[in-house]
Amino acid sequence: MMAVHTPSPRTGGIRLRTPSADALATASQSFLAQLAQLGLQHDIETANGPPSLQEGVETSFHLRADLAEKWAPGLDTAGLTSLPQPGEHHASDPEREIVLAMLLSPVGFVFTGHAELASAVRVRRNLVLAARQTALAFHTTEVDRPDDCWRYDKDRGFTVRPGHALIASLQKATQPDASGKRYSFSCYRATEYVVLLAVAQELEHCNPALLAELQQQWERRAIASGQFHDVFLHEYGSMQAPLPPRYYVPGDRLWFRNPDAHSSDVSGYEGSWVFYLGGGLFTNFWKREQPYTLTAKCVELFHWRHATYRDAAGELRIDEDIVEERVKASMADPAEMAQILELMLRLREPGGVYQSGGCIDTSREYPRGVWPGSAELVLPTPEALPS
Repeated sequence: MMAVHTPSPRTGGIRLRTPSADALATASQSFLAQLAQLGLQHDIETANGPPSLQEGVETSFHLRADLAEKWAPGLDTAGLTSLPQPGEHHASDPEREIVLAMLLSPVGFVFTGHAELASAVRVRRNLVLAARQTALAFHTTEVDRPDDCWRYDKDRGFTVRPGHALIASLQKATQPDASGKRYSFSCYRATEYVVLLAVAQELEHCNPALLAELQQQWERRAIASGQFHDVFLHEYGSMQAPLPPRYYVPGDRLWFRNPDAHSSDVSGYEGSWVFYLGGGLFTNFWKREQPYTLTAKCVELFHWRHATYRDAAGELRIDEDIVEERVKASMADPAEMAQILELMLRLREPGGVYQSGGCIDTSREYPRGVWPGSAELVLPTPEALPS
């Protein structure tokens, strides 16, 4: 099973861990072949795991230290996509950037073989490609889905109607190119649908039996919120061992916190859930043609505090037109921008604390492994539901 470990010197990167030396040699050769296809075979360094490793034998793969400092100084991964692309590899394909960022990780990504690693990279790739195509109608209190393939029940959530494939139903709900309409989501629920789609697409490729279970699960009851996180996602980094503020792997799900106590009381504006797309860009599900840079996201969250008001019913709201005007003005003022970023690019504070922290989270999330034989994604047992 894949495991995530806390950062320590040279314990990060990609790590292949197998029961025997022969299995490790086979896995390593397969991974080296993948690196050669990506033009990275001369850019890595390897190290063997400690002889006392109880789980078997291990080899770790890292980007060479000189290249790491040149390509991602301070573990800022935003510039990785601007590197020359080898051979027939296209910059629009995120696979190379995913692997590069994982090789740079201060936290070890551990796999039981190359097949499991390749599957994890494909899931991240699926996620980035799906996120790029996702365009939604933002609403904090109202939601809808395509009626022909989805139905709603307050106890079950939105479930897929029998006879409708989960993958196609998810695409129709999140991608206007497939449906011709934008459906209403919260940003958090939207990220769940994109993760689910990316996972289901990989299962169709490598683990049809688990895809069938997933289909049955979503015909019975949706998995959402905290349970979705526990079932589908790994979290790496923590408040005690935070990830570098500018370190992101394409396919990471992450949260930008609203560090203003007053405006964070507005429903839907406690923060912003996004995916990292690579190239220094983050998803903007409401205007997909305008993905966020880190700077733009920080400035937007900063100005929520200047656009908060109470409506006729006394409910706190955010005026998006004011936010847009404020952001435009700030972007044109270098001195103001510097002040905003000095505040917002700090790591966030713990929940309930609003003193001097910024909007940058200490952790990221990514989907659990689904490769047969080492799959970590285990669905809950069927619930007894009313008919």
